[in-house]
This record gives sequence, C-alpha cells and structure tokens, in this order.
Amino acid sequence: MLKEMNRREFLKTSAATGAVLMAGDVLKGGPTVAYGSVKIPEVEKLVITVITDNYYDVLRPHEKIARRKTIAIPGLALHAEHGLAYYIETVVSGKTYTFMFDFGWDFNGVSRNIELLDLDLRRLDALVLSHGHLDHFGNLIQILKYNSGKISKEIPLYLGGEAYARRYANLSKEAFDPGGFADLGQLNREELESLGVVKIIEVKDPTPVVPGAYLTGNIERVTEYEKGSPILFIKRGDKRELDLFMGEQSLIFNVKGKGLVVASACAHAGIVNTVKHAQKMTGIDKVHVVIGGFHLIGAPMPKIQKTIADIKAINPDYVVPGHCAGWEAITGFEREMPKQFVLNMAGTRYVLTA
Repeated sequence: MLKEMNRREFLKTSAATGAVLMAGDVLKGGPTVAYGSVKIPEVEKLVITVITDNYYDVLRPHEKIARRKTIAIPGLALHAEHGLAYYIETVVSGKTYTFMFDFGWDFNGVSRNIELLDLDLRRLDALVLSHGHLDHFGNLIQILKYNSGKISKEIPLYLGGEAYARRYANLSKEAFDPGGFADLGQLNREELESLGVVKIIEVKDPTPVVPGAYLTGNIERVTEYEKGSPILFIKRGDKRELDLFMGEQSLIFNVKGKGLVVASACAHAGIVNTVKHAQKMTGIDKVHVVIGGFHLIGAPMPKIQKTIADIKAINPDYVVPGHCAGWEAITGFEREMPKQFVLNMAGTRYVLTA
C-alpha cells in the first residue's frame, strides 16, 4: 500500500528527522547497556507459535526449524492479517513457562487461530505488548474480556513507554502534508485497568518476562541508516511529532548451545540495531535466529540492502522476516541468505532445542 518515497520526499523527511534527533539526542535510546550486563538463563527448548501474521499458505511444507499447521477442512481456515501475535514457551531446568507477545488486530480471526492451534490461555504466565500500534494491541482488551475465566488474575502485562499514546500515519503523497494523516487510534489505559485482570509493568531497561525470556528495554540506535519511518507520528501534548518508538520492546532468548534468538514485533528501532543491542546486552555474539517484523515496507532500496548486508554479516543460523518486513525485503533475504531464510506465516511453530 505504501509506495517508496521519491528522492525529494526522502530528503525532506530526513531533514525533519534530523531536527528531531538533535533535540535531545533521542536516538541514543536512553541509558546505554553495558556489554554483557544481563545474564539470560539458557533455555533447553524454545517454542514460538505464530498465532497470526500477514501471510498464510495451506500448502506450505515444513522446512528447517518451521512446522506448519495444515488445515484443509471446509469451514475451517487459519486467519492471516496485517497484524502479529505470538504464543511463546520456554523450558528452563525442565520447567515450562508460557506467554503471549502481541495480540493482533481482528478478534474473530485471532480467536479462531488460538483454537485451531490448540493454544491454552490458562497456561499463560505473562503478557507482553511490544508497542502502541493497532495491529499489535488491537485485540488485547477483547482477549482479556473474552478469556477472563482462563487468564490468571493479576497476570503481568509488560509494555514500553508511550504504549498508550495516540498515533498517526501520513499516507499522503507529500510527506508531512497535514491533510494526509490517518488516525491509528490508541490503547485505552482506563478500560484496560478497569478490567482488573492485568498487573501493568512499564519497561525501560532489560527486563525478564519469564525464565529464559528477556525484554530488550529501550534499544540503543547505532546504525547510521535505521532512522525509523518518516510517515509515522505520535501525539505528544497538542502536537504531532515524528514517532521514533523509543519504548518499543523486542525479545531475547539464549538457546543452550545454539546462541541468541531475537524476536521483534516491528523493529521500528531497526532490526540491525535490535540484534546488536541484544548481543551487547548479553555479551553473546552468536545469533541462532532473528525473527519478526523488520519494518522495511516502503523503505528506500538502499536501506533494505544495507539491512540485509548487515544481518548477513551477523550470520544468524536462521532469518525469519515477517509481518511488516515487506515483500522487497523478504525476497531480498531469501535471495541473499537462501540457506538461512525461512518463510514466515500464520500457524507456523518454531521449535528450537539445545
């Protein structure tokens, strides 16, 4: 839907972005983490089930670390959408822990997928919201209401800064045209708290979710080209400002004998920044899997190419771009990293073991 900006729009946007960055040096991402400052417990097993994502193919076979859910029954079909929701299990010292990472957008479709994938919400130990965009928080309140008898009371809900803020996208031809803003809504904090189901924990620093799973905290920005999206805005006070998603959270795991697994939602901070942050934070250079949304939809081709080159240099065992990675980036990763590339889709279960 979003077309690549022409050169003039890109330069105009870059200049505006630079002005924001100079005001407070916000791209530092807050306090930087010290190398090896967080010791993540090794997991013996990690299972990531994709409840929903942008794509589904009923005929796609199992491949590499991916196990597909094939449903070919009249009246029953897995749902795909422009949204993301994961159901994640870690096994540490023989004990299993379970949580959800983001909640998708379409309640009926996501709820049906949870049933078709045999996911038990009674087992949930925690909930995580990556950031305040509708395709990630859209179902949160409805899922809590609909499953109030299954989800434990006072279950921790981890989220980053500005998760409740109202956000916008400028979909006009001319970037920064005031008439082109689409309202993306906001998470209703009062309604969320009134349910009496979750205990809200706001995250700025690396934080454990369950044993074997850590949130990144605010991600340090170190690459010169991952400056965020020039069309995404946030409301602060009475003003709309360029949204740099300083509070967006990603996940880090350490699979025993295999290395890091970095799971992003949208990676508005940049997927390379996110992986480098994970390496620095844990003191572990070896990366086993990079998975999630890479937010390269509509990005200029040089940015896509630099991202692919830098991930290729990091040399993960597997790379699984999905959700907002965009067709050009997904096919670029497949072309440049064919042995490591895995096509992501709704209903896929990634089983990673020591």
